[in-house]
Amino acid sequence: MKLEEVRAIAKSYGITPGKLPKPGLIKLIQRAEGNFDCFANAKNGECDQTSCLWRDDCLKLPKKGDLS
Repeated sequence: MKLEEVRAIAKSYGITPGKLPKPGLIKLIQRAEGNFDCFANAKNGECDQTSCLWRDDCLKLPKKGDLS
């Protein structure tokens, strides 16, 4: 999802996006939704939140220590 789309979703929750990076903004949205702010925390590419709006973007992010 593009950053502009994420910003629009944030605004719909009353969040002022400012200059927040995409992962930080998504975590704020997750909290506003009443969900865990787990974006970019999947371990070994595994996530049990199959209906999460952010899942595809989350699993595409490189993880710390990833050599690929």
